[in-house]
Amino acid sequence: MPDVFIALGSNVGDREVNIKTAIEKIRQRGIKVVKISDIIETEPYGYVDQPRFLNAVLQAETLLSPRELLNTLQEIEKEMGRERKIKWGPRNIDLDIIFYNGLIFNDEDLKIPHPDAHNRIFVIKPLAQIAEDFIHPVLKITVKEILKSLDSK
Repeated sequence: MPDVFIALGSNVGDREVNIKTAIEKIRQRGIKVVKISDIIETEPYGYVDQPRFLNAVLQAETLLSPRELLNTLQEIEKEMGRERKIKWGPRNIDLDIIFYNGLIFNDEDLKIPHPDAHNRIFVIKPLAQIAEDFIHPVLKITVKEILKSLDSK
């Protein structure tokens, strides 16, 4: 069964409840959650004039295809009331596919691995907690090595 890594973020409302609710909704869709990182608080990325985020990463197993997984995650965001008004703007929940096994997938609305994950400490730090030896399929280095390079910046 494919291993997937999903990043979760929230900076509107009860951020911790939002993340835990999203995890429960993922489980309710038959996606087996294997590991969950700690929830960390981070500065906003991109659009910085907004509240701080809580972020986490989970590892899961699923029989869903990458496209089906994307649709499922977007359905969960919609159920939870996510509104897309400003790129990288405030949101009650954000669910992103970071990795899907070692797959490299490049479509207009779905790119795996996530094209900017390796630049985002709020993704890499919790990911390293649960999968530091996972090898980025494009960069060909481990998550631990990516974290080390981000820490040195």
